[in-house]
Amino acid sequence: MLTIGIIGPTGAGKTTALQELRKFGGTVIDCDRVYHELLEHSKPLQEELRNAFGHLVTANGQIDRKQLGNLVFHNPERLLRLNEITHRYVAIEVDDLLEQARRERRPAAAIDAIALVESGISDRCDCIVAVTAPREERIVRIMAREGISREYAAARADAQQPEKFYLQHSDYLLYNDTDTAEQFAQQARALFESILTGEAH
Repeated sequence: MLTIGIIGPTGAGKTTALQELRKFGGTVIDCDRVYHELLEHSKPLQEELRNAFGHLVTANGQIDRKQLGNLVFHNPERLLRLNEITHRYVAIEVDDLLEQARRERRPAAAIDAIALVESGISDRCDCIVAVTAPREERIVRIMAREGISREYAAARADAQQPEKFYLQHSDYLLYNDTDTAEQFAQQARALFESILTGEAH
């Protein structure tokens, strides 16, 4: 089974690209979803976060994600501590999901993670695909997807790593400057097919 890392800024088209990998029988591990599920259900993670940051529990017994976000926002030391804790738990869950995909005899598993490189999860990947797009197009997509203002969408876009970071840490590039989503899907399909067949260089 090939393990493919997926990196790139928000609004670039990673979801569209990953839909094409699924058509080949590949599985997708969404680390953002894994993180949120762990926050809700992992008692060891919840306990460690409470020990590190204090009382963060809502009325229904869950970690208050908004309060946690406010604690680490604009505080690099707290953010680093949060990442140290959560990346460890996410990595363990990723390993379990990769093993499950192997048992299912999947041809590929894609790991989609905002901090794939920074967390060290990229070490599990046979190759890494960067999905990027022009800044203006990403802002328009973020606005449409989340129903937010241009100013907020631009701030979201600019808060992420610069494009050169993704290029430096990837083996392949999917640049989403096509006119339609279907054209980009075809581009992604062709790349994943070449990776799976061993023809990609």
